[in-house]
Amino acid sequence: MEMKCVMVIDADLPTGLISNTAAVLALTLGKEIEGIIGPTVKDGSGHPHVGITTTPIPILKGDSLKIKELRNKLYAEEFSDLFVVDFTNAAQTTKSYEEYIEKISTLSTNDLEYLGLALYGDKKKVNKLTGSMGLLR
Repeated sequence: MEMKCVMVIDADLPTGLISNTAAVLALTLGKEIEGIIGPTVKDGSGHPHVGITTTPIPILKGDSLKIKELRNKLYAEEFSDLFVVDFTNAAQTTKSYEEYIEKISTLSTNDLEYLGLALYGDKKKVNKLTGSMGLLR
């Protein structure tokens, strides 16, 4: 099975929040997906360069409604084998992880506003969900 990774980020966010959302999603992908980060390499002078992603990660544009719809589709059994990272307004509006835990526990799924998602898994399934979305530019 060929694997694919994409991010979908709300294009209506300010540039700083888009960057922050991408960074948060990427950190979690790097932590959770074994092999997505390559080993340290050496350049021609023998200097080390810490490993970077071994997988292209296109960043696609959406808006808060499209991202919420996409997130809701990911709860279906058909897509249960995809790895999903979501980043919400609950995370963006708290100052510590403890506050985030407390805040998100009081919100229903319908109350969350999604700033971005990262998907990783079977290329056909990822394309089925995101193939019509344009690149964030």
